[in-house]
Amino acid sequence: MTETLLTVSNLKKYFPIRKGVLRRTVGYVKAVDDVNFTVHKGETLGIVGESGCGKSTTGRSILRLIEPTSGDVLFQDKNLTKLSKSSLRHLRQKMQIVFQDPYASLNPRYKVGKILERPMQIHGLYTPAERSKRVRTLLERCGLDPSAANKYPHEFSGGQRQRIGIARALTLNPSLIVLDEPVSALDVSVQSQIINLLEDLQQEFGLTYLFIAHDLSVVRHISDRIAVMYLGQMAELAESLELFDNPLHPYTQALLSAIPVPDPEVKRERILLRGDLPSPANPPSGCPFHTRCKDAMDVCKAKKPVWKEVKPGHHVACHLYS
Repeated sequence: MTETLLTVSNLKKYFPIRKGVLRRTVGYVKAVDDVNFTVHKGETLGIVGESGCGKSTTGRSILRLIEPTSGDVLFQDKNLTKLSKSSLRHLRQKMQIVFQDPYASLNPRYKVGKILERPMQIHGLYTPAERSKRVRTLLERCGLDPSAANKYPHEFSGGQRQRIGIARALTLNPSLIVLDEPVSALDVSVQSQIINLLEDLQQEFGLTYLFIAHDLSVVRHISDRIAVMYLGQMAELAESLELFDNPLHPYTQALLSAIPVPDPEVKRERILLRGDLPSPANPPSGCPFHTRCKDAMDVCKAKKPVWKEVKPGHHVACHLYS
């Protein structure tokens, strides 16, 4: 039986909307609203959806880079949302993140060697000589010359900076790495190199990935399972091949219909979504997708669909399968 490394239950993150001189709270932006999923040890779980659907906020809330409003996050049988700062700091060695923007995620005042040594210093790992050796080993393993340790981030290209970011995430020997759109800011040719690197590192170090992206072709290539988010909520989750071959949720069907087909002889019916994406500050009642759904029923407007497993390993939140 596959070991579960991460369990997310009823995760919510609401950002307050404040107005007036006294900055009173007049509402909330429901960035993440009751999200549930598990991540198995050694797998890659992809999370996809439109911009603003809550993918990145979910990843950062799991790591408590931003504090979740409510919910439980079990990692190695410890509830991250209930841990003290000191306990969480110790556990952070096993949880790392690679950010989307390789230009903003590296301190421009530090040389690369210091950027990579800093996490080991904070956690009191290794001697200075061992840290220096590990830095050069990780740089080489991530496709960079060890001499890069003596250079500043501005001396590298975007792809090279992302390799540095990946090397930094590996310095503490993590079990889980959240990849927050790690290739979206890179050229297509560089994207494939980074994806191949991530796959090689996963096999070598036994890593577990939470891969956040909006490019479905990239997610399909790297992910074992894929979760689809819409307006802060989970719409569907299934194994990668199952999701692409048999999408159940109307939103997933619309997303997949938008993927370009390289063969001009192949014709695909495009599903066009009507209307605009609702605001997470004022989400629709019932099913959040009913305002744009071609299959919407009366019950969709009044009642939120239940997140349920409709076939082995295939979860969906839709009244069509109630």
